[in-house]
Parts: sequence; C-alpha cells; structure tokens
Amino acid sequence: MSSKIENVDMFSSLPEEILSHILSLMPTKYAVRTSILSKRWRYSWMFVTNFDFDGTRTNPFHGLDRFTKFVDRVLNDCKTSKINLFRLQFYETCVQKLSASSWIDKAVRLNVCELDIRSIQLELPLSLFTCKTLTKLRLERWACDGKDWGCPSSVNLPCLKTLDVVVHSDPFVNAFKLIGGCPMLESLSLEVTRRKKFAGCYIFNIPTLKRLKLTFALVITSDINKVVLRVPNLEYLFLGGVLCSLFQMEDVSSLVEVSVSLRHIAYDYLWVELLNGVSGVKSLLTQDIPSSFLLPIFPNMNRLELGMFWHYRQILQFLESCPALRHLYIEKSGKSHWIEPEVVPACLLTNLKTVKFSKCKGYKRDLHFLEYILWYAEVLEIVTVTWENLCMEKERELCLWLLELPRASKYCEIHFIGD
Repeated sequence: MSSKIENVDMFSSLPEEILSHILSLMPTKYAVRTSILSKRWRYSWMFVTNFDFDGTRTNPFHGLDRFTKFVDRVLNDCKTSKINLFRLQFYETCVQKLSASSWIDKAVRLNVCELDIRSIQLELPLSLFTCKTLTKLRLERWACDGKDWGCPSSVNLPCLKTLDVVVHSDPFVNAFKLIGGCPMLESLSLEVTRRKKFAGCYIFNIPTLKRLKLTFALVITSDINKVVLRVPNLEYLFLGGVLCSLFQMEDVSSLVEVSVSLRHIAYDYLWVELLNGVSGVKSLLTQDIPSSFLLPIFPNMNRLELGMFWHYRQILQFLESCPALRHLYIEKSGKSHWIEPEVVPACLLTNLKTVKFSKCKGYKRDLHFLEYILWYAEVLEIVTVTWENLCMEKERELCLWLLELPRASKYCEIHFIGD
C-alpha cells in the first residue's frame, strides 16, 4: 500500500474570518496584493478590519496621486462593517485635505475603534469628534507654521480611553477642548512642540485618568506656568522635554511610577516642587537632577532607576532619602570622586536586594562604590554588573576582584555581563 503525499495550501483552506484577520496584521498595500494569488484570494482583503495607509515613502513626483487613488479604491471596495484600526500618515501636501477628511469620515461611519492620523496638512471631519465607537485616538500634524488641526467647541467621545495628541500652539485651542469631551479617558499623552506663550494654568481634572505623559519639546519663552494635577486614579506619570512648569499635585495618592527625561530645567525650584509633589511614589526613573538642593524623603520608594552621568554624591543622596528602597539601577556614573559617607543609608541595612550597574568601565570610583554596596548591604541578593569597552583580560581581572570582596549578605550573588 503506497501513501501519497499531496501539497496542501493551508492558508487557502482557512475560514474567511481567520484569513481576513491574518491579512489585517500587515500593511494594507500588501494585503491588497494577495488578490492576485488566485481566485480564492481575490476578495479576501476586502474583509480586513485594520487599515494601514503609509504615504511617507511615496515618490512625491508621481506617486501621491496613485496613493490617493489607492486609498479611495480600498475604502470604496471594502466589505467590513467595523474597523478596528485605521492608520493614515503622509508627508507631502499634494494629498488633498478633502480627500484625507473623507477617508477619516469613512472610517468613522465604519465604526472605527482606533484612529492614528499623522500628516503635514490635516483637516478633520466633524463626525470624528462625536464618534461613539472610538476608544483610541492619536493626532499629529507635522507642521512648521505653528498651526494645528482644528477642534470644534462641542466634543463628545463617550468611549475614548486613550488619547495621544501633538500641538504646536496654545494647547487650550484644541487639545484641552478634546480632553474635555472624553469622560472615560484613562491614558493621555500631550506633546507641545512649540509655544510662544502659556495660556495661564493647565488644570488636568480627569478622575478616570491612569496614565499621563506630558512633553514640552520646544519652548520659546521664559514664562513659568502652573500645571495642576487633579487625577486621583493616576498610576503612571511621564515628564519629558523642558521643565518650565510649576507642578501642583492636588491629588496623586494612587501614583505608583514616575519617569522623568528632561533636557533642560528652567529653574531649580521647579524640580524641587515636582519631587516634593511625587514623594509618595513607589518607582522613579530619572535622567538627571540639579545638585544644589536636598531631596525630599521618599517613604514608599522601592525601585529607583538613575540614567547616565550621575555623581556619586547624588546617588548617595537618593539612598539616604529612600529608606524602603529594594531595587537600584544605575546606567552610568558621572565623572565624580567617590567619598564614603559618614552614615550608612538605612535602605542598605534593611531593604536593598538588587543592584544593577550598566555601562561600567571599571573606573576606581565605580569599583569603590560596588565595594561599599557589598560591604554594607545586609539583605542584598543580586548585583549585576555590565561592562563596557573593556578587553577580555581586564573584564576577567575585575570580575575576580569583585568576587573576592567581602559581603555583608551571605546570600548575595554577583553576575557579570560583558561585551
């Protein structure tokens, strides 16, 4: 009895709904191209639920008209009754505003759940601002003229939970109008890329908000404004760009994690007020702080991650200010001398369990710090050192030296990661 092995096209035998789901995971232009494979595949792309139109790589001399016709054809021929994701991005201004607006309006009428719109020119249809199925929205207009997308006075997005917006002018003109019409908002990302003047006090009174990301990318002003946070359910806060705002934390009792990545701090007292306001946080990631003031006490902090070029005096300040600290991560130390403190920080004696030191070049100051941690950290469990730009011989020498150092914790392990 002979067995016959047949070549089976497994994809073509899949049910239509599974096949359309697979096609939805790829850029739309590739999903449409599958129509030429066979008769079985001719119409499968029409039932996709994700649309991803990217015109940023289109040839500006002859491809944009083709791009417009392609999007028109796809949206006219599609058979889906619900769009999960509609992503549209293009650089060139040759795409007609009305075309882009009609595409977005079509997505709204097809009960879109997630919209991601990024372009140079952006005219949004009114239907977008009253979409009852939208749960996630990203709006970004790449502009050099300081203009933004327009927002009507009346906004009602009852199901929107995630909002990511970029504005180039006064956020009250568009962004805050939009925020005010989102009663279920849980995640907000607001980026202000250019501003000449602040419009008074920014009040974030959002009881449902859990995640907030604020980025001030370009600032052409020396004015200091106030940011008021009334967000009783906020769990995560990110601040980026330039710190030129006085933060007033009226209710951040549920705050768990704060991440700070600042290129410039206008005045040191702004940083002081910010840290005082988030002193109850459990996890802090920060790139740099001014060295001219005392830190507040962080009674609940159990995880601290410090970015590049920290001075050891600042690191020790943090250790002294975080009595409950359990996990310490240092990306790279700055060019400062090691001076052993007179008093051992309380967290070393009672709580610190893991230390990660990345991009360590084996300088004496770094080795003295590691020696100090091993000598005093009584409940330490793991120390991980990642070497950078060291030859194998030097790495081996330093590893052996660290392994031979006395340790306050008999359960402490030392792990090494080399180039």
